[in-house]
Amino acid sequence: MKCSDVFKKIDEMNDAYLDVWEEVCNIESPTYDKEGVDAVGKYFIRRAGERGWKIDICRQLVSGDVVCITMNPETDACPVSLSGHMDTVHPVGIFGTPAVRRDDKRIYGPGVKDCKGGIVAAFLAMDALWECGFRSRPVQLLLQSDEENSSMTSNKATIQYICKQAEHAVAFLNLEGYTHGKTTLKRKGIASYRFEVTGKESHASRCATEGANAIAEAAHKIIALERLKDDTGITCSCGIIQGGAAVNTIAGKCSFSVNFRFADQKQLSWIREYVEEIAAETHVPGCTCKVEQISLRVAMEVTEKNKKLLERVNYIFAENGLPTLEGRTVRGGSDGADVTAYGIPCLDSLGVIGSGTHSIDEYAELDSLAASAKRLAAIIYCIGNC
Repeated sequence: MKCSDVFKKIDEMNDAYLDVWEEVCNIESPTYDKEGVDAVGKYFIRRAGERGWKIDICRQLVSGDVVCITMNPETDACPVSLSGHMDTVHPVGIFGTPAVRRDDKRIYGPGVKDCKGGIVAAFLAMDALWECGFRSRPVQLLLQSDEENSSMTSNKATIQYICKQAEHAVAFLNLEGYTHGKTTLKRKGIASYRFEVTGKESHASRCATEGANAIAEAAHKIIALERLKDDTGITCSCGIIQGGAAVNTIAGKCSFSVNFRFADQKQLSWIREYVEEIAAETHVPGCTCKVEQISLRVAMEVTEKNKKLLERVNYIFAENGLPTLEGRTVRGGSDGADVTAYGIPCLDSLGVIGSGTHSIDEYAELDSLAASAKRLAAIIYCIGNC
């Protein structure tokens, strides 16, 4: 068996997997819809079961269940871990019925790029390797269930399970959307906070002499936070605000939530101090403020393990006629950050090509499915021993 044999098999199986891609994306699975996310997991569990692969499920009460599918579990070599998330961001029905459509070049719908397309490419790579008789290394497919909210729903239990399952992996390949000739080595971290401002209600006609407007106090704080706009460092965006009872009443309460992006742990420490300063500072006499962190994802920092893995992968690609990769920095978060922080060698953004992530215009290029599967299969087949 040669790598070229696996590539040929991928091409033979591609049309069938284009249908799989459409089927699995038609199973709508917003993060907070456990039933929908679990339905995606069950779809792949059924297909893996037909091949006799090992299946392990990390049950969750609120989040969808995490699924670990392992091919060749009985072999002694270190595994290669492939990972993608099953959850999407939009409420069910936003994309219409059916949710997915495709033409000669593209597939459109929820999760076609982020990140179900990557999962389908991984399953195609595994299936082609299996059909060609590859039995020398365990291959894990880890299906995450609440990635889109930084594993907040499960209180980090899902990503902790994934890191534990992959802790001995020779390579962890994360299946976020791919850009030609690029892989992600660095990502910003994400920290979200909720501010609760309390003022004093009164009649609106007495705003000069009575009351303390919680909305006005919140506005001062939001403006101070929104000044943080360093594209390579710290950014802050206010995404939710609620307050007030009536237009003719001084608001006694106002809450707002903000989202920080940061490059490293030092910046996160600064953010934590700054948030407390903003909460403590009073602009409208009579107002007070409490603040709490509502989610956190660490930054994916550049590591020697990841750089060495990229060198090995580029050697494999050059030997097998595949385009080599250049490391890049991305502003969005992913599970690759947690995996890297855990100490597992990781390359990110090895899924399918597309655009419109987190929008109703999301699409992916059909021909990128087989191309992604070939990249993954080449790494699995050629990576060598630990």
